[in-house]
Amino acid sequence: MMELKLFRSTWGAPEHWATCLSQLREAGCVGLEARLPMDLQGRQLLSKRLQAEGLDYIATVFSGAEVIPRQGDRPATHLQHLARAFDAAAELHPQCVNLLAGNDRWPLSEQVDFLGQAQALADSAGITCTFETHRASSLYSPWVTLDIVRQLPQLRYTADISHWVVVCERLLDDPLDDLTPFLQRVHHVQARVGYAQGPQVPDPAAPEYAAELAFHQRIWETIWASQLQQGYATTTLTPEFGPDGYLHLAPFTRAAVADLWQLNCWMAQQERAHFTRWSQQPVAQPHAQSHPMAGL
Repeated sequence: MMELKLFRSTWGAPEHWATCLSQLREAGCVGLEARLPMDLQGRQLLSKRLQAEGLDYIATVFSGAEVIPRQGDRPATHLQHLARAFDAAAELHPQCVNLLAGNDRWPLSEQVDFLGQAQALADSAGITCTFETHRASSLYSPWVTLDIVRQLPQLRYTADISHWVVVCERLLDDPLDDLTPFLQRVHHVQARVGYAQGPQVPDPAAPEYAAELAFHQRIWETIWASQLQQGYATTTLTPEFGPDGYLHLAPFTRAAVADLWQLNCWMAQQERAHFTRWSQQPVAQPHAQSHPMAGL
């Protein structure tokens, strides 16, 4: 049976390593998903910490150097940065490199050419690269992504469906919302619950967001079933509720409406239990080959 491995994101994590590590252990995580240090000293420190604690590592890389790429940079600039980043990542032997790639403003033909070259660079560096669905990137839209899947079927993905929920301003549960070709190529999951007007609900445990939580969980089940069919021994998931405009704040006081770590810890516990329930079903198979959301 396939095993679920949980990772702790360092996005919004406390800078104090001992606190971050304690939280990681509390949530039952086996590894860290963290931005790749581009400086040698930073990589050496991270490598030392990972080895000392026996932690797995997922490296986060931005082809545009930052989450929001510089708008004047062309694909060639992104590829130059990626060549350096993949070589640097190889030093840390990550489970995979989670890549936020490209720019949403490029034409589809440029997106396809760029992503194909990015995959070739990852292959050359001996890196498993997964392309994350993210606003502002090449994969900002499910419909653009499905076009890319058709033209580059070899790519693997990190699924953060919350971004697509915002872009489309709805849960993608219409009978026409067939994401099967994409879901069959997902390698890693980032577990955050989005809603029609934002990439992060105030609290996924709140009953008013039960429909949003259930939708995301059905997507994750479809991914797990596809991975199991493909022979995956392990599936990885990172709870990824974050700060930076994602965490809801009260007006005027700017007080957080929830504790960020408790959101991620709850998500980790919820998905561990969810995965156990799913894996104990008599037959764990995709809901429908033609439409993973069939029956909603």
